[in-house]
Amino acid sequence: MASQLGRFGLRVLRVTASTASIIELLRSDWTGGVSAGVAWLLFVQFERRLQAGSTDEPEEPLS
Repeated sequence: MASQLGRFGLRVLRVTASTASIIELLRSDWTGGVSAGVAWLLFVQFERRLQAGSTDEPEEPLS
């Protein structure tokens, strides 16, 4: 349950960072846009590593 909540939180952070990046770049705020883009990239990489590590362990089935 806690890992599902953590994954949901990570997805929320990823979507927020990508949205902020797009908005800041459209407003021509290059520093904010690039910073949010880098944050989005880090969240994506972390999520991929998390998924790669979880393939070794089967998840508990939901009741």
